[in-house]
Amino acid sequence: MIGKNQTVISEFVLLGLPIDPDQRDLFYALFLVVYVTTIVGNLLIIVLIRLDSHLHTPMYLFLSNLSFSDLCFSSVTMPKLLQNMQSQVPSIPYAGCLTQIYFFLFFGDLGSFLLVAMAYDRYVAICFPLHYTTIMSPKLCVFLVVLSWVLTMFHAMLHTLLMARLWFCADNTIPHFFCDMSALLKLACSDTQVNELVIFIMGGLVLVIPFLLIIMSYAQIVSSILKVPSARGIRKACSTCGSHLSVVSLFYGTVIGLYLCPSMNNSTVKETVMAVMYTVVTPMLNPFIYSLRNRDMKGALRRVFCRMKITFFV
Repeated sequence: MIGKNQTVISEFVLLGLPIDPDQRDLFYALFLVVYVTTIVGNLLIIVLIRLDSHLHTPMYLFLSNLSFSDLCFSSVTMPKLLQNMQSQVPSIPYAGCLTQIYFFLFFGDLGSFLLVAMAYDRYVAICFPLHYTTIMSPKLCVFLVVLSWVLTMFHAMLHTLLMARLWFCADNTIPHFFCDMSALLKLACSDTQVNELVIFIMGGLVLVIPFLLIIMSYAQIVSSILKVPSARGIRKACSTCGSHLSVVSLFYGTVIGLYLCPSMNNSTVKETVMAVMYTVVTPMLNPFIYSLRNRDMKGALRRVFCRMKITFFV
């Protein structure tokens, strides 16, 4: 990182969220509640799936991994955001910035691949119910989970190594609440064409293709259900796909718009708000949409509490 007329950057300054100083405490409390809700909600899902044998199915295997991914994804940025909101000098070390980039990409991409696996599982369950157990075998489910982890590990490492080769000038101020790749590229003094090309190409593979696969899966589900035109079928289609697609659209829409379709008219405030939507809001909503409205999860919660009561009184 050393060159002519350049200085060594040992840390970056995170400007954080564009919040009025008088409202900082209010937003700090709000984000703290959101973060705690995210942690508790996703941990509850993982524990319930672990303890209740009725939930040892492919769908809930994917869901437990998604909950772990959401929990970690939120933890990559939220603790530092909360710390910096109470700090006079909201900084992050250079090595910490690269580490944040790696885990941000890792858990963000992992959630993307797991959403595809979940959509495929629902597609098989609804469109091929008689062959579900044969198609969604334990080997296939484990393979899909392991493949998701491996692919995201290499993808995150690729971007992190490419970022580590860049030089940075004296300006070390990041107009964001975390080490965002696009914000860092704007601070680099060296050529960033390779980084931008890889972001565009790999982004298409890791974001656009999974998004299209999810849309195709749910389109087939809706088509299969609506072949029998009835009010019950329509309600089932909306219940199966509506809430899921809303979160998928929220996550993929903001990410694709922010990284793959950048606009010169996008202000820093607009980019920050979009980042908050997929880094803070989506991980919090997933437990409610994918599980806490689910009858199986509610039944598991009742059974676990009943066992705890019996154990306590005995």
